[in-house]
Amino acid sequence: HRDLHRLIRRQRQMCIRDRYRTRKKNRNPGGSAVKALILSGGKGTRLRPITHTNAKQLVPIANKPILFYGLEAIRETGITEVGIIVGDTKEEIKKAVGDGSLWGLRVTYIEQEAPFGLAHAVKIAEDYLFPDDFVMYLGDNLIKDGIKPFVDEFQKTKPNAQILLAPVPHPQQFGVALLKEGKVFSLEEKPKEPKSNLALVGVYMFDKNIFSAVKAIKPSWRNELEITDAIQYLIDRKFTVTPHTITGWWKDTGKLEDLLEANRIILDTIKGSIQGEVDDHSRLEGNKIIVEKGAQIVNSTIRGPAIIGKNAKILNSYIGPFTSVYFDTTIEKSEVEHSIILENSRISEIRRIEDSLVGQNVEIIRSFKRPAAYRMMLGDSSKVEV
Repeated sequence: HRDLHRLIRRQRQMCIRDRYRTRKKNRNPGGSAVKALILSGGKGTRLRPITHTNAKQLVPIANKPILFYGLEAIRETGITEVGIIVGDTKEEIKKAVGDGSLWGLRVTYIEQEAPFGLAHAVKIAEDYLFPDDFVMYLGDNLIKDGIKPFVDEFQKTKPNAQILLAPVPHPQQFGVALLKEGKVFSLEEKPKEPKSNLALVGVYMFDKNIFSAVKAIKPSWRNELEITDAIQYLIDRKFTVTPHTITGWWKDTGKLEDLLEANRIILDTIKGSIQGEVDDHSRLEGNKIIVEKGAQIVNSTIRGPAIIGKNAKILNSYIGPFTSVYFDTTIEKSEVEHSIILENSRISEIRRIEDSLVGQNVEIIRSFKRPAAYRMMLGDSSKVEV
């Protein structure tokens, strides 16, 4: 009996020690722990009808869900404690991410009843985050060079807030920052006449003062609590808000054209790997081609960069550059280029598809019925060009 109590006491001490060591590892020079908050609760209205049934953060780029790139970026900073804001698609997100152990993270899910704004997400996450410093990361962002330099700079200089910026050709489409003497002077949301070309990328660092800000601001005309208003609140009250400007590419993948562009950019960085079956009548053109395990290429041409997912079948077809075919999809007697094809879909005897996003469980086939006609069953917000 005494041995059992001794064992329980020892295990409890080990758990406390392990928690302390992990927390200490992620402390910044100021002494507070650093956490991450990922926002994955949006409805993705610009990607409908795909997002009627799927979380936009789980749409794959080069056959990897967008959200996974964010989790990898956070892992590279050394942060291990991650809160994920979830909404209507929470079950999908939870199923895909689990407890975060696949990335060496510990994930906590925080439910947001409706998308009431980025500042509202911070507000409802206070119990999880306070009093620690944290990085806030929009779950549909892709940043080429990751966020480690951004987090490191915040830990070194210790401002109250830090925003990630990038120069853009059309700043009126973004939140825009005006800088003075190396600090953020003001923020504007999609201004008609921008005062700079520096757009907010969608990654932020905050200390505990942000919680006072998000409680003090009022909803905008969109009936949302805007994070730009909360940051401006800090600026107006003489808190230190600093910029970090990136020069590499980044993408907000909320629109189809940005999604396809991100897919193109990521595919252009891959290294070739052939794990599936490629018959003698097929050609692989270029060294940036991935054929995943179980995939079959039969009498077809694959021109890279391209990726063919697990158990996919490409039969008597042409897959052009910058195309991602997800798992368990069949493409036969068709041509596809610069597109993303999701899982369990079938494309048969279609002359050519390009610049397209095809959802999961979709069937696009040539019909031989008479009279000849286009026959379609399309969901809300679909778009077809013929």
